[in-house]
Amino acid sequence: MTNVVAIAGSPSHPSRSYAVLEYAKQLLEASTISTHLFSVRELPPEILVFAQYSDVIIEIVSVIEQADALVIATPVHKASYTGVLKAFLDLLPQNILANKPVLPIATGGTIAHLLAIDYALKPVLSALGAKHILSGVYLVDSQIQRHESGELQFTDTEAEQRLNRSVEELIQVIRPIPALVGAGQ
Repeated sequence: MTNVVAIAGSPSHPSRSYAVLEYAKQLLEASTISTHLFSVRELPPEILVFAQYSDVIIEIVSVIEQADALVIATPVHKASYTGVLKAFLDLLPQNILANKPVLPIATGGTIAHLLAIDYALKPVLSALGAKHILSGVYLVDSQIQRHESGELQFTDTEAEQRLNRSVEELIQVIRPIPALVGAGQ
C-alpha cells in the first residue's frame, strides 16, 4: 500500500496549517493511501534545542524512510517556515528525501509571504535530497477557517481547488500507472 508521511510544522496547536494538513490527509486516505501524521511540536523540546539524535528521531527517520512521499505544512513566520520545523529538519539524515515526492504547504497572514515556499522551504528540502518537490500550496489565513471542532472550512473556493489539485497531483505522482491490458499485443 502507498504510504505518505504528513509533517505538521506549527509550534502551536490547534493551528490553520495543522487543519490544512489534516484535510490533505483525508483526501489521501479517501484515495486509499495510508498516511502517518505527526507534529514536530510534540517532540521533546530538549531534542530540538540541543539537536539530540535520540530514539524518537530514529523512529521518525525510519517512518520517513519507508514512506513513498511527504506532505509538509507550516505557518509562515517572518517570511519563512517555523523555527521548530527547521530544528526538526536539521536532525534528519542528508539524503532522507531522495526519491520521495514532497508536497509543501504553507499558511500565512498575508499574500506578501507567497514565495516563502520557494525561497525558504524548498532549498532545505533539496538539501535533504528531495528532487521532486511539487509546486506547493500557499494559503492566506483569510481563505481558511478552523472551527472549534478542528474542522477546516474554506472561505475561498479557489484556494480549496488549488489544495485539492495539489494533493491530486501528489497522488498521481506516487501511484503507479496501471499497465494497459493487452498492451503490445
